[in-house]
Amino acid sequence: MDRSKIPALLADLKNADEKVREEATAELWRIWFTQKGAYGLELLNEAQALLEKGQVTQAEAKLTELIDDQPDFAEAWNRRAVLYYMLGDYAKAIADCRQVIELNPVHFGALHGLGLCLAARGEYRQAIQIFRRALEVQPYALINQKLILECTARLAWKLKVESWKLKVESFHQSDYLLVIT
Repeated sequence: MDRSKIPALLADLKNADEKVREEATAELWRIWFTQKGAYGLELLNEAQALLEKGQVTQAEAKLTELIDDQPDFAEAWNRRAVLYYMLGDYAKAIADCRQVIELNPVHFGALHGLGLCLAARGEYRQAIQIFRRALEVQPYALINQKLILECTARLAWKLKVESWKLKVESFHQSDYLLVIT
């Protein structure tokens, strides 16, 4: 993997020019997918083909085999995290996203995916923190900005509901009449 280009590409993600950002994003994905050369890319493509055929168990096995063989291959972990997310297995997806971020702290895809998983589990505060980290890497990613707003609204609603539950619980513990208007 050509790591020497990564700092410049990360800087380009913060460029006001959309074309520059798109090219940097595409190049970072290319670098990440080809980290282990043709061997790693071929296995990632095989796993993707299995997924597209609906052979989820085989795709998972292929990715797990690749991870076991190349545990420092961040994109293999990321692809398996995507698979787990699609299956709704958020705990496994979160674990794999965290591994990707451990290996590659600027992996905006894994940061985004981790935020999605946390939001899906109703862990809105943590999701907001992760989406903000993703925005530090990719500040023009409107989807992460939107998700921060959505998680903030859901968190506010969740806190409001919890407040109502406390009021109802308090009511049940007393002899007062509760009037809801």
